[in-house]
Amino acid sequence: MTPRNIIVVGAGICGLSSAIWLRRAGHAVTLIDRDHPGAGASFGNAGLLAEWAVVPMNTPGIARDGAKYLTSRDGPLFLQWSYLPRLIPWLAKFMANATDSRTRATSASLTHLLHDSVDQHHALTKGTRAERWITSSDFGYAYRDRAAYEADAYGWALKREAGYIPDLIEGDAVQEAEPMLAPSQRCLAMLRGHGHILNPGAYMADLAQVLLDEGGSYLQAEMRDVTLDGDGRITEVITTQGSLPCDSAVLSAGIWSKPLMAKLGVKVPLEAERGYHLHFSGPNATVRVPLMIQSGKFAVNPMEHGLRCAGLVELGGITAPPSRAPFDQLRRKTAEVFPNLTYDSVEEWMGFRPSTPDSLPLIGEIGGSGVFAAFGHQHVGLTGGPKTGRWVADMVSGRRINADLAAFDANRFD
Repeated sequence: MTPRNIIVVGAGICGLSSAIWLRRAGHAVTLIDRDHPGAGASFGNAGLLAEWAVVPMNTPGIARDGAKYLTSRDGPLFLQWSYLPRLIPWLAKFMANATDSRTRATSASLTHLLHDSVDQHHALTKGTRAERWITSSDFGYAYRDRAAYEADAYGWALKREAGYIPDLIEGDAVQEAEPMLAPSQRCLAMLRGHGHILNPGAYMADLAQVLLDEGGSYLQAEMRDVTLDGDGRITEVITTQGSLPCDSAVLSAGIWSKPLMAKLGVKVPLEAERGYHLHFSGPNATVRVPLMIQSGKFAVNPMEHGLRCAGLVELGGITAPPSRAPFDQLRRKTAEVFPNLTYDSVEEWMGFRPSTPDSLPLIGEIGGSGVFAAFGHQHVGLTGGPKTGRWVADMVSGRRINADLAAFDANRFD
């Protein structure tokens, strides 16, 4: 293999992972981002290594459920109605994928990407400063009762097909397992042997330092354009800090990958799911393992620096400021399931999950341009980032990948 000069655009988990694996393959690597590493969704996520997240958002019945959520005070879905006209083409494609056959195919592809996430994070960080932020844990879905659990039968069937079979805890035993949970929570579906990140922001900062320690470079700059040669292959990335010559590039800028793809003449149906979190510092107690609160559709993660409650979905683009209603609902739902929680302070955060209409990321070379996509992971960017980066590094290096990546084809929408 001939070492090459590679520019990686975007310093979230996918870009960091790609840059580290490319550097380990012997390439000269420069990672660029307009902000500091992990400033976006890679910072504000729930911190879960969600190997079990194999059920896409657009399952059969999503149109009915979405309408119900939008008209409910306690629904987990929000919409900025002024943005709806721009959203309709994406929604139409999203709904078209909400069939049983498409859902099963998507679930199988997600399983392929996510099933070994904890091992992939350990492989990325072994022997480095970043390894300390990865920890093993079980994971629980908290329900009001057995009937609420059974109402999720479709999703649990897909999880079982992927090998994720829960242990059920019911009645008073729920509070014995998780003392913080309110008595209203009477059923826990526990998945054993998973993991989570203790501090996503610190993890991203340490991964950036790992890249530097291993001989890569980081430049705070914004990509403005690219230069292609007569054959349509990239020769340089034009940034706010000047032009950077390259042999190949990796595009991993999350939701901002959409306008950057347009520079290559490729239109991608990518929309932002605006995600929200509350981070409680100095809580008087914390959960024993990460949880998904099914009544509120948000995750709870005990982190090194507090308790994080993250989730909900708001559709509305990237220009509008955070909405008040999702924060208020997270506060209300958190108080319902953790009635005895007190804390020193709480941080509110909103960020953008880059979402495709088929709930799968774009991974691979864009045409014959020498630009490789690594974005569009929706809710599973942290979980699938290290494996995505490893695949991309192998592609750039011309190595054979022992996997069928057709479902993630970066050209499938063009």
